[in-house]
Amino acid sequence: MSQKLRSYDWFGKNDKMGFVHRSWLRNQGYPDDYFQGKPVIGICNTWSELTPCNAHLRDFAEVVKRGIVEAGGFPLEFPVMSLGETIMRPTTMLFRNLASMDTEESIRANPLDGVVLLTGCDKTTPSTVMGACSVDLPTIVVPGGPMLNGRFRGQCVGSGSFNWLIKEKQHVENYTAEDIHEMEVGVARSQGHCMTMGTASTMACMMEALGLTLPGMAAIPAADSRKKLMAQLSGRRIVEMVKEDLKISKILTRQAFENAIVINAGIGGSTNAIIHLLAIAGRLGVELNLEDFDIIGSKVPLLANLKPAGKYLMEEFFYAGGLPVVIRELKQYIHNEAITVNGKSIGENNAHAPCYDQEVIASADKPLLKEAGIAVLKGNLCEYGAIIKPSAATPALMKHRGKAVVFKSIEDYHQRIDDPNLEIDENSVIVLQGVGPVGYPGMPEVGNVDLPEKLLRKGIKDMVRISDGRMSGTAAGTVVLHVSPESAIGGVLALVKDGDMIELDVENRKLHLDISDEELAKRKAAWTPPPPQADRGYVKFYIDHVQQAHLGADLDILRGGSGSEVTRDLH
Repeated sequence: MSQKLRSYDWFGKNDKMGFVHRSWLRNQGYPDDYFQGKPVIGICNTWSELTPCNAHLRDFAEVVKRGIVEAGGFPLEFPVMSLGETIMRPTTMLFRNLASMDTEESIRANPLDGVVLLTGCDKTTPSTVMGACSVDLPTIVVPGGPMLNGRFRGQCVGSGSFNWLIKEKQHVENYTAEDIHEMEVGVARSQGHCMTMGTASTMACMMEALGLTLPGMAAIPAADSRKKLMAQLSGRRIVEMVKEDLKISKILTRQAFENAIVINAGIGGSTNAIIHLLAIAGRLGVELNLEDFDIIGSKVPLLANLKPAGKYLMEEFFYAGGLPVVIRELKQYIHNEAITVNGKSIGENNAHAPCYDQEVIASADKPLLKEAGIAVLKGNLCEYGAIIKPSAATPALMKHRGKAVVFKSIEDYHQRIDDPNLEIDENSVIVLQGVGPVGYPGMPEVGNVDLPEKLLRKGIKDMVRISDGRMSGTAAGTVVLHVSPESAIGGVLALVKDGDMIELDVENRKLHLDISDEELAKRKAAWTPPPPQADRGYVKFYIDHVQQAHLGADLDILRGGSGSEVTRDLH
């Protein structure tokens, strides 16, 4: 190994501090050779029993350690804040940036030469990657993997997607409490994260698309022994990456992000990938903006027939060949020369990936949809942009003009949406305010709000919905999200009133509030900001520093990175 290891400054010196650093670690029984030039590999573990999707990562860490030891490395596992989407309140997005800070400072402060990130549930992937980017050591991602398919009365069901159907099932299809309970105990039947192409699966695929995982790893179910095999090989590979000085910044180039945008479109991935990729790029100083997702990805064909936009789940996706098939089919759209963690290019890794089921993964010349990426909208209602996922929307609503029905908050929505006297019909546009980064705070996944019970009973399945919040990657619908600037800081969304006409024209990328400039100016002058949601602690810090959705909702003080050097020690 030609370069000096970073850990040498802790373990390699025969002075007082070298004695201190080595002697205390020896209480765990490490022999002399562990301190004599072995690359020290940190295993960043997001395991927690409060994060069901990551509860198996304690076992995975031991498998990764085996690989590290086999390759001549010194593994040291450490915990960081875990973010369980299904449990935490008010939303894990509020804490994504905090977990990234935990990751960043844990890596920088300790004698690590390389890092393995154990990820799973939605925000554990971007948060740990954001933190690792700010330090810039050799880094490899081991995604925990999706659950096996949920089962209900002989049918496959998605652990995430069914959540958004419960109200409809109860009020329209007359599901009983016993029916719902039977579904509850069978929908999440194995270790792993949700098995739809929701945000967890999307972000795992984004890690593979960016080149941060070994090829073929993203779609392997958590319960499949091949996941552990890949985890062990990842442990071996990170040691070699340290020897090659293959830092994360050498992999996450502009080309890598463009590849991720293309591949996210090809798999029909979650809209949340946008906000996370923007934040990751911001940590590295890679120029990436909201418009890139439209320019680069909106003409890409949809190949993956996966819920919520399609029919199948991640288990079938893996059996059909997984993400390598999509990457090979999209080779004409991507930068095939982009480097990945195994030292080879993404094109080389996936050149011969076989497809075993074209009903699950279509070919590029016979896609499920010819154009499937994210559309970025502009207009007086969203000066800095808003997004919509056409592949999950109703075609007939992609060009629509309707009267606004405004809810000031998610609490206001819950209180009034099922009021039989609410003036709303299928042509109305539901407008939800106060759910952006500052306003909620944390930008929750509530943009795909349920329709009114009285419309569900009429058989209405979709309506145009607009908010400054997000929606789960497991959800579908004609939902306009991430409106920027948000309502809580005085964006035009805050000025919409009941009965205002709103025009949505996805083909022309337009979202327009149909009132005069004079009326708009009058409303702006009369607007007063809502009281802040917190006056102390991290939440206050978050509110004061969070950026808007079009910038990735990272904290302004976290953009860029501080590097791996520790500027002060006890010498």
